[in-house]
Amino acid sequence: MKGKEHRPSAHELIVKALHSKSAMKQDVFAGIGALFNTLREVLEEVADELGTAVRAKDERLAVSFMDKGAMACELKVAGDVVVFQMHSNVFRLDQSHSYWKNSYLEEDELRGYFGVINVYNFLSDSFKFNRERDLGYLVARLLLNKDGHFFLQGKRQLGFLYNDLPGSEMDRATLKEVVNSIILYVLEFDLLVPPYDQVNMVTVSEMNELNANLQMATGKRLGFRFQSDTDDPN
Repeated sequence: MKGKEHRPSAHELIVKALHSKSAMKQDVFAGIGALFNTLREVLEEVADELGTAVRAKDERLAVSFMDKGAMACELKVAGDVVVFQMHSNVFRLDQSHSYWKNSYLEEDELRGYFGVINVYNFLSDSFKFNRERDLGYLVARLLLNKDGHFFLQGKRQLGFLYNDLPGSEMDRATLKEVVNSIILYVLEFDLLVPPYDQVNMVTVSEMNELNANLQMATGKRLGFRFQSDTDDPN
């Protein structure tokens, strides 16, 4: 007579889940945290290099780095501020993403969980003049998994330069390349004149605010969302 097949108890299933998925998420978060610390160093290095190079020809062009705490830092490049923000959670890649059809994730689905660093672009004047209604744009997301492999979601060149998850391992040199690619994209991402009919009326209150501290809402794509660009992020 065959023995009864052992069916794991709820307690055993919980312990297994903690040992596998929960431990993996701790590994991912530790990895993205270490990467963010390296990112701070790289941004400071890039700021020093670019600042020295551009000020030699034009003193008006400032490049500077600012640490904003455990989860954020920023790079000011002339009229732009690029904010790097590490998310405190670990995310599973959406099931509809094409990477799930790749053998890399099929072999180990835990590779499909990522720590995330979001990259936002603001106008430096938005902070200088405290224009709280101004818009910032998500220009890229860097996603890193438990094995140190990464890919970058973004528009235009940012979406296809770093989209080989199985073949892309993160290191300091690669991170510096990513940072330089983001800076190039931001510098090419111009401030547009808003549609005339969108700004042809203003209230007395808004004019008083405008006179006081330039509070008219401004953004590089005023009136349009990041998602409305013609090319979709990967």
